[in-house]
Amino acid sequence: MLSKKTKYAIKALVSLGKNAGNPPVQISKIAEQEKIPKKFLEQILLDLRNAGYLYSKKGAGGGYSLNKDPKDIFLVQIMRITDGPIAMVPCASLNFYHKCEECKAEGTCGIRSVFIDVRDATLHILSETSIADIISREMNLIADA
Repeated sequence: MLSKKTKYAIKALVSLGKNAGNPPVQISKIAEQEKIPKKFLEQILLDLRNAGYLYSKKGAGGGYSLNKDPKDIFLVQIMRITDGPIAMVPCASLNFYHKCEECKAEGTCGIRSVFIDVRDATLHILSETSIADIISREMNLIADA
């Protein structure tokens, strides 16, 4: 399940992606538009800034803007920043691997095998889906509505 932190991060990035090329957006405006608690959003945006995805400007006319093109920000990157592992079980994780305590033999574990397949399919989609793709999908959905 997608955590609120990750969902809010994606929503904020989509909002900022739609604003690309314009002056920075204040946190309060993003929070209001996207219905995200402001204090929670502050921490999320700080994490994304520290990871190099956002630029922030203080003072009058300040706020946040994307530091990268929306087509170069992929969901897999954002999910790893906000939530860590993509895999649903630790023994199937590429970057956050941990052996399961109750496991007798990983090499013959059917559960692990299935969840490696789930991880791989998920990584395929998340690695190829950018913030620009989400913006495009939203526009198509609005046009079709």
